[in-house]
Amino acid sequence: MTGPDESPIESESGMRHCTLDGRAVGSLDQAFEILARQLDFPPCFGRNLDALWDVLTTDLEGPCTVRWHHCGRSAAAMGPDFERLLAVLQDAARERPDLHVELAEDG
Repeated sequence: MTGPDESPIESESGMRHCTLDGRAVGSLDQAFEILARQLDFPPCFGRNLDALWDVLTTDLEGPCTVRWHHCGRSAAAMGPDFERLLAVLQDAARERPDLHVELAEDG
């Protein structure tokens, strides 16, 4: 499996994975960049929360898991943007059963 800043990640089962590392994600732009690269978003992705919702609920092929390690660090660095981004991810996961969002503090 490749790291959080590399190419799209797909397991042998065909499930897509995205790993956000809170030690490296301190802004919406950084999160958008990693999500877009690892989940192979279309070139027209608008790099905002509305565009993220659109891609996650209509364009992204599933199944897919987004794992956010050290999420507390991102929350501290991003402030209210963390909660807004997390809400979009979790709302999209509620809309489609093949999208999963996992948070981990990792000590």
